[in-house]
Amino acid sequence: MTFFNDIKREISEGWAGLHLVFGLALLSRFLHGAIEQPLLSKSISEILVAVLLGLYIGNIFPFGREIRVGAKFALNRLLRLGIILLGLRLSLQDVAATGLTALVLVVICISIALAVAFLAGRIFHVPPRLAALIGVGTAICGNTAIVATAPVLEADEEEMGFAVATITLFGLLAVITYPLIGNALQLSERAFGLWAGTAVNDTSQAVAVGAIYSQVSLDVATIVKLTRNTLMAPLIIIFGMVYTQILNRQMSATAARAARPSLARLVPGFVLGFLFMALVRTLGVAAGLLPASVSSPGDLTAAAGFLKAADEASKFLILMALTGVGLNTNLASLRRIGFKPLLVGTLVAVILALVSLGLILFSPLGR
Repeated sequence: MTFFNDIKREISEGWAGLHLVFGLALLSRFLHGAIEQPLLSKSISEILVAVLLGLYIGNIFPFGREIRVGAKFALNRLLRLGIILLGLRLSLQDVAATGLTALVLVVICISIALAVAFLAGRIFHVPPRLAALIGVGTAICGNTAIVATAPVLEADEEEMGFAVATITLFGLLAVITYPLIGNALQLSERAFGLWAGTAVNDTSQAVAVGAIYSQVSLDVATIVKLTRNTLMAPLIIIFGMVYTQILNRQMSATAARAARPSLARLVPGFVLGFLFMALVRTLGVAAGLLPASVSSPGDLTAAAGFLKAADEASKFLILMALTGVGLNTNLASLRRIGFKPLLVGTLVAVILALVSLGLILFSPLGR
């Protein structure tokens, strides 16, 4: 009951913010629909319009707590619900095929990103804990990984804040630049989805980058990013153990409890929901209860209508969530990032992007 009570409280406190997010999402869809040029409308999707509009509105007007709570609710709760419904687009065969390829790609990229963060931190004399948090956030799961890893490394609030700001900055740059790079390189929809899922750190940002490129890229990026998410807890535990051995320090009782694995950390609930919806889709198609395609032309059955409605709901929930990303990003706070941590973050982000793209284009992993 605690989960539902939390949701009820967040909706009650952030009702005004949710109205604003909903309105901006509708406006973003309208503005995107007003773009007539095919090339421009592909490069500037409704998702990108929503993020930029949210950034502008959120940083121009001094909104109160109720707006921020509503934006955060959209970013956290609505995004997860949208991802769960997205599972209805895919069969378990699709998830397994992409996920197995992604697993190898993700492990390679994570290993390289962590190594680069460690070496860059030593070269630029960035505090080891801060370099570690930047590496974990870039390699695994963005801000979630930073928050989960901080107690294991006994990092203070300032180190955690710097790491979150760095990760947020590069995530925002990825939302804007990755689709442009993908179009310039003429990447296939699947290749771009693999790249977005492995090289963009935060779940919301990875979903945004994939959605900007195409629906297929969104599907692939989501599967790949969820594969990274499931690796978060075990990798954080291993990383924390290695890190503490390097520093010859013992974890405090609080850190030890934080590092203890649990089902909620190993497999986040929305990942299970996504897989459950993919199972529903797989069984429904096999039994002839659901159409093989979400957009089957001329299919007017109730099942087809349900599938299309769920697909549209998923798209709009994700659009609202990414409007919340923009509203909830304080650009002024990004100015606190020091030059050296920024250099470490830049190196890790650039090398991760290049390695991931190289593996996708020039190895069997991208086929």
